[in-house]
Amino acid sequence: MAWADSWLVREARRQPILTREQERALARRARSGDAAAVSQLVGSHLRLVIRIADRYRSTGLAKADLVQEGCVGLMQALQRFNPDHDARLATYSMWWIKAAIQDHVMRSWSLVRTGTTAAQKSLFFNLRRLRAAMNETGESLSDAGVGRIAQILGVSERDVRRMEQRLAGPDCSLHGSGRDADEVAWEDRLADDGPTPEQTAIALDDVRVKLAALAAGLAELTQRELEIIRGRYLSAEVVVTLEALGKELGISKERVRQIEARAMAKLRAFMQPVLDGGGAV
Repeated sequence: MAWADSWLVREARRQPILTREQERALARRARSGDAAAVSQLVGSHLRLVIRIADRYRSTGLAKADLVQEGCVGLMQALQRFNPDHDARLATYSMWWIKAAIQDHVMRSWSLVRTGTTAAQKSLFFNLRRLRAAMNETGESLSDAGVGRIAQILGVSERDVRRMEQRLAGPDCSLHGSGRDADEVAWEDRLADDGPTPEQTAIALDDVRVKLAALAAGLAELTQRELEIIRGRYLSAEVVVTLEALGKELGISKERVRQIEARAMAKLRAFMQPVLDGGGAV
């Protein structure tokens, strides 16, 4: 892509540098929809776009692509630029150009979106520089280095560690490299901390047995006992108090407590053999 780089530089040098008065006049025309004025303003600021794009050459992306994204940012700035203010377009558009290029780098650097927050973006573009400035030459940052970078960038130490791991190597496919037909894919070697199908089946069967025992126990309760158990333990909403149940059934709070205790004893008699045989719920 060297030819593209040289063409960009020649094109930028060919564009005239505008005076403040020329810039304001062109910006006013651009705001009214003059495409020729927009083209002239973008061309005259191509040097600025190239200079900012050069700062991101270390990302490994083509300079032509970086400049193109920078021009997108310049166009966005031009749409919002007010020529009646004292600022020059170069000063106003600098941050728009930088933001557009950074967004392109973040999208293109990895198949996995690396930075979605301001803290992650700051780490992505500054971690290597700060690490070199602090002379951190080890495979991983020291605890002191992590703390210092977190303090400088205003991020958490956890974010620093995670970004360091993310930048440590390129994306790798979970499939085998294809060098060997019998090679096992990496995805097949990933450990699964979840239960095995057998464990899941056993757990579901255990729940089924316990629910059956509970249903059998509920069937042996009297109507009053069943109403109290439902209100106290089987309600999907707010648990009904002993006092409220007493008022509803026309009995005292203490009587409700006694009936509840008797009903629970019946249920435990049905559930205990299952719990003893199958373990705790």
